[in-house]
Amino acid sequence: MAIKALAWMVRAYTPPVYCYHEIVHNRLVVDRFRDLGVIFVDDISEVPEGAPLMLSAHGSAPEVVRAARAKGGMVVDAVCPLVTKVHHEVRTRAKRGYTVVYVGHEGHDEAIGTMAVAPESVKLVETEADVEALEDPGTDIALLAQTTLSHDEWSGVRDALLRRFPDTWMPGRSDLCFATTNRQAALKEIAGRADAVLVIGSENSSNTMALVKIVSTDGRRVIRVNGPDEVPEGLSGVVAVTAGASAPEEVVRSVIDRLAPRDGVEEVSVTDEDEYFPLPPELRDLVRGLTSGFAMASFAPPDPKAALAQDRVVTAGDVLVSLGSASRGQQPPEPD
Repeated sequence: MAIKALAWMVRAYTPPVYCYHEIVHNRLVVDRFRDLGVIFVDDISEVPEGAPLMLSAHGSAPEVVRAARAKGGMVVDAVCPLVTKVHHEVRTRAKRGYTVVYVGHEGHDEAIGTMAVAPESVKLVETEADVEALEDPGTDIALLAQTTLSHDEWSGVRDALLRRFPDTWMPGRSDLCFATTNRQAALKEIAGRADAVLVIGSENSSNTMALVKIVSTDGRRVIRVNGPDEVPEGLSGVVAVTAGASAPEEVVRSVIDRLAPRDGVEEVSVTDEDEYFPLPPELRDLVRGLTSGFAMASFAPPDPKAALAQDRVVTAGDVLVSLGSASRGQQPPEPD
C-alpha cells in the first residue's frame, strides 16, 4: 500500500516529493524512488512550506503528523493499518491508567512513533532480561509489540512478563504483522532441508533481520543480501531463499536467476494471503480529482474510478517494475 501510494504521488506532482523517513526499509525500493525525485527526510523542518509530503509506513509520532499538516501542502499518511492498531491500543490503555510494556527495537522508526503516542506510559523492552529489570509500576500492565518482530523473540518476552505480572492485558489479536509471521513460518518449513539460506532484504529492516535470526542459531550458513550482485560465489547443495516483507519480487527472481539452480526451483507455500489495505483516504481523494486526460503510469488506468477499483489487483511489484522503467527513461511495459 505504501509503495503504491508513493508511486501515485510521484506521478501526480512535479518533483520533488518529500517522504518522512524511508517509505519502507528496503534500500533498492528507496533508491528507485530517489531516482524519480523523492527526497527522504528525518525531520519535518526539512520539508519546504506547501510541498507534497508522505509519511512512511512505519507510523509517525502525533507531533510529527501535526507538524506535517501545518506545512500547508498535500500530506498523505501511508502508515500501515496494523501499526495504526497498535497506536490506538497504546492510546486507549494509557488513558485507562495502564503502564504499556512495549516490545520493540530501540531506535526503530516504528518503535519511536508508537512510544510517542503516550511517552509517559510506555516502557520499552527488547529482551527477557529487560523484563526482569522492570520496576513494578504499581498499575495495570498492557503488553504491546512492534509489528515486525519475530514470533520467537516476542513470545519469550511475553512469557517472561506473564511470569512476573500474570494479570497483564494483551490484545485479542496479535500485534505481529501477518506478512512477517507468514514468512517466518515458511522459512522454518524449508530451512531444515537446506545447506545454506539466502535472506533478501536490507539490514535496517526489522522483519528481514528477524528471518536471519530464525536460522542463525542452528549452525547453518545464513547470508543476507540486498540483491543478486551480493550473492556469493560457490554456494552448493540446496539453497533456501526467502525475503523480507518489503523486498521487491523482481529482486527475488533476480537472485534465483543468479543462483542458476542446476536441479530447478521448488516453491514452498505455507499459507495464502488475501489481506488488502486500500490507499490512504487523502490519496483516494486525490485520485478521484485527477482528470482522465492526465498521463497515468501503466500500473493504473487513466480513469480515476477504475484506478481505485483495480488497486486491489495491482501489486507493489508491478508498480516497482513500472517505476524502474520510468527512472531509466524507458517506456513502461503494457499491463497484462
